[in-house]
Amino acid sequence: MVTRAMEVVKGLDVKRYMGRWYEIACFPSRFQPSDGVNTRATYTLRDDGTLNVLNETWSGGKRSFIEGTAHKADPDSDEAKLKVRFWVPPFLPVIPVTGDYWVLYIDRDYQYALIGQPSRSYLWILSRKNHMDDETYNELVQKARDEGYDVSKLHKTPHTNPPPEGEGPEDTKGVWWFKSLLGK
Repeated sequence: MVTRAMEVVKGLDVKRYMGRWYEIACFPSRFQPSDGVNTRATYTLRDDGTLNVLNETWSGGKRSFIEGTAHKADPDSDEAKLKVRFWVPPFLPVIPVTGDYWVLYIDRDYQYALIGQPSRSYLWILSRKNHMDDETYNELVQKARDEGYDVSKLHKTPHTNPPPEGEGPEDTKGVWWFKSLLGK
């Protein structure tokens, strides 16, 4: 099967994209606890034009998080193709892990987005709210399918209402990271 090139958002307004996004669904990955709830990402613009990335999830009642940075993959392109970098393990960050973060779709009000990457191994449906109506969710799933993703791998992320506001108790020095190596 020949897979066509993915369409990526052009002209992303980075300032409007900043702030908190809730993970509505994703392809499970070894980078996140398999029992994570209330998963979210917060993006802030740095003075040098790069982004600060804070990914958080709650597992076993404790907050797990990792911080990183993002920058445009090609500063001369108007495509929303970013490179993200995290340092692991979280308790002694010495190993850089870099990945692609492509904004495949964003609504005109910047309320929900579809995020992927070129290998189609990772996919996220994000929303400014910790819930999404079925119609919008199904539209985003169809967009992912149209881009060649196997949407049968999508897993909906559980959220509590209201979502956690504070940081909450932290996990014990990145135990989630070790569990992720074992696929748990």
